[in-house]
Amino acid sequence: MQEASNLPTNEADRIDLRSLTHGQLAQTLSDMGQPAFRMKQIQEWVWEKGATSFDDMTNLPKTLRADLADRFTLGGVKQVVCQVSEDGSRKYLLAYPDGTRVECVGMPNGNRLAVCVSSQAGCAMGCAFCATGAAGLTRSLTAAEIYDQVMHVKDDFDTRVTSVVLMGQGEPFMNYDASLEAMRKLNSPDGLGIGARHITVSTCGIIPAIKRFANESEQFTLAVSLHSAVQRTRNALMPGVRKYSLMHLYEVMGEYVDKTGRRPTYEYALIRGVNDTEDELGALCDFCRDNLAHVNIIKLNEVKGSRFQPSSDARAGEFVRRLANVGVEATIRQSRGQDIDAACGQLKQKH
Repeated sequence: MQEASNLPTNEADRIDLRSLTHGQLAQTLSDMGQPAFRMKQIQEWVWEKGATSFDDMTNLPKTLRADLADRFTLGGVKQVVCQVSEDGSRKYLLAYPDGTRVECVGMPNGNRLAVCVSSQAGCAMGCAFCATGAAGLTRSLTAAEIYDQVMHVKDDFDTRVTSVVLMGQGEPFMNYDASLEAMRKLNSPDGLGIGARHITVSTCGIIPAIKRFANESEQFTLAVSLHSAVQRTRNALMPGVRKYSLMHLYEVMGEYVDKTGRRPTYEYALIRGVNDTEDELGALCDFCRDNLAHVNIIKLNEVKGSRFQPSSDARAGEFVRRLANVGVEATIRQSRGQDIDAACGQLKQKH
């Protein structure tokens, strides 16, 4: 990247101001002859208030606003469509300036608001039961683009966001740096100030990234999409992580718990006749036994045209009971927004 003082001023070459590091923005403002306190003002407008135009920054001099507009953009998203579920959830199809589209979901619950965001447009992992992967990967998102989704939902509900999950489209750990930067900004008091333990990243099980994540200083929550503890079944359901064996995943999750002391979550979507058999249940109990872990049992969310069907309520309850018998905490997660295809595995960037 060019030094801040040499940043392009041609309109076609303007860059997103939010992509600058703290040091680059400070240098830019210094080169423009601005006092140091302008930095905090600009950051408040960008990250706390979600300004989409420099004209919004009314406590900045007009000349500075004009100079910034000549050099930079503020990115932002345009809402293409919003669908409202009978349970109050809202699914958004958003478009970025280059035309890339993603979906995100806002899920209210009393005075709380959870937001599920996408880390990529599409997904390259190819999970057999997931609508997102069917069309492949368009591109990864920047940290600011991930952050934009949360701000859009916040503004639409006109309320504070209390938790964020990176469980929408894409594999966050295949876009590690941007995902982590977005999480840090969401957590920062200079951003939305969401507690680290209320920010969750979900991965299919990218082992090198899990090792790296264990060394991060923040108390972010980790969820791993497991979906089977039988190697053959998991390979068929999740071909994108075929090269990472369950044995290796088991080992690295043990290391993660030892290093962080945090309880990870295993996501398990119950698919009738595929991963809900007695053999599959026994393997899951063995995988989780004697480990610090929580298992989220999810009855598969139906995807139009898919050959997979969800298991019964009774079978889901049996999984919870049997896991409890071996000392593993498990709950049945109630999916939100199923009637508008907003639940896990249903997001697909379609209007």
